[in-house]
Amino acid sequence: MAVVSTDLPRSLPGFETIRRYRNAAGQVIAKLLPGDFYVTETDEVLDTVLGSCVSACIRNTRQGIGGMNHFMLPRPSGDGDDTWGSVAGRATRYGTASMEQLINRVLRTGGSRADLEVKIFGGGRVLSSLTDVGNHNVLFVREFLRAEGLRVTSEDVGESCPRHVQYFPLTGRVRVRHLNSRQTSDVVSHEQKYLSGLEKAPVAGEIDLF
Repeated sequence: MAVVSTDLPRSLPGFETIRRYRNAAGQVIAKLLPGDFYVTETDEVLDTVLGSCVSACIRNTRQGIGGMNHFMLPRPSGDGDDTWGSVAGRATRYGTASMEQLINRVLRTGGSRADLEVKIFGGGRVLSSLTDVGNHNVLFVREFLRAEGLRVTSEDVGESCPRHVQYFPLTGRVRVRHLNSRQTSDVVSHEQKYLSGLEKAPVAGEIDLF
């Protein structure tokens, strides 16, 4: 149950559009949707639901600062002008830029790549009408992290179920719940709608976090 609160800790610059609230226990929850990423230096819970999408949870273990992303495709399809490098407003919809921006924002607080702890989640086979996009996402994020010289310390990926993930950047703790068949249909419906408009939505009005 969400509780309306006016005493939330201030978010880092650029993340003001992320939905945040206090739950009944008083914890600050930051709710991530597809295309989002969020970094915090306070005691917050980063919360998301993943079907075929993937989230990377990355933290600076020396400073307890970390964040999470949520992406559905590694990069835009096709060879047109809609590439992550040329359309900044759309960038974090795709894994290529979402991963880079998450890593860079955590590193901006100080420390080195050796201080980073990485965990990955999601990539379930839930969209039966498509090639296994979930597995494609998992392969992409593993290869991306390998190329960046970052080791995955924990993961819960693949299979055929969606996941509810809660990440605690201050400590690195993660809670993962595999969702049931009724909940799966809701996740699939939302992902199909998101996917259908992913490369069609206008750039105007979007937030460029950097």
